[in-house]
Amino acid sequence: MSAGGSAESAGGSAESAGSNSPLLIERLEDRTIIRLNRPKVRNAIDLDMVEALHSVCAELEAKPKVAIITGSDGVFAAGADIGQMRNRGREEALAGINSKVFSRIQELPMPVIALVEGYALGGGAELAFACDFRIGTPTTKIGNPEPGLGIIASAGAAWRLRELVGEPRAKEILLAGRTLQADEAKSVGLLNDVVDPEDLELAGEALADRIVSFAPLAVRLSKSAFHAPREAHPLIDNVAQAVLFETEEKYARMDAFLAKREAKKRKKAGAVATEAIDEQPVPRTEQKGDTE
Repeated sequence: MSAGGSAESAGGSAESAGSNSPLLIERLEDRTIIRLNRPKVRNAIDLDMVEALHSVCAELEAKPKVAIITGSDGVFAAGADIGQMRNRGREEALAGINSKVFSRIQELPMPVIALVEGYALGGGAELAFACDFRIGTPTTKIGNPEPGLGIIASAGAAWRLRELVGEPRAKEILLAGRTLQADEAKSVGLLNDVVDPEDLELAGEALADRIVSFAPLAVRLSKSAFHAPREAHPLIDNVAQAVLFETEEKYARMDAFLAKREAKKRKKAGAVATEAIDEQPVPRTEQKGDTE
């Protein structure tokens, strides 16, 4: 998937494409790519996938990197595994099997990008909602039809969705089972962008490239401040800035910025001087026959 070459060439590793694992993971130096890998059941999220997501979250907490989560065979995730959900009872619901891992994804130190092609329904939608960015394709369909199965969207949609799209639209999705098509999802801010299917992974990589071009600690602290409760501001902003003000990367990046600006000034001054010289009137050549 990586625009910069294979995982091995970038100093990372990748699980075999033929793996029976519920996730295929490509580990690169500056990002981790996570592919949901249950295509026969449209990437339905089962307990094995939840446990695999916890495992990769532990990696990303220990060594923070941008993460990209994508589906397979034209589907992001059509929901939680209904076969397993059918047999769960009160104790499993109270354990918050899906909600815990989705909260863990939201709280990862670095941003998470969801590439949402095709269906993202129920638990699949809630997984996408937990990510920081969502890029879709014209086939994207997002919704939470859980009440039709006699349950609620309990893995984050009941509160994340209102924050993402506002109360009226969230109620349409959660209470009336409305599924949003790609263009509408983008118009309400649920998708950051909609691209052609063949460009989806390139768009995800381009966004990741932009994020990793910034100072990693500044990105991490920006995400932490963004998700902090209102009463934590402005203290959390001031403390984060105090930390960043003392970093070597801050000095290096600001010195480079100032040097670049000074170089532009010198270049502009040189161009103005050259233009001024070019505009000087040319002395009139003495006419033939002129005498002193």
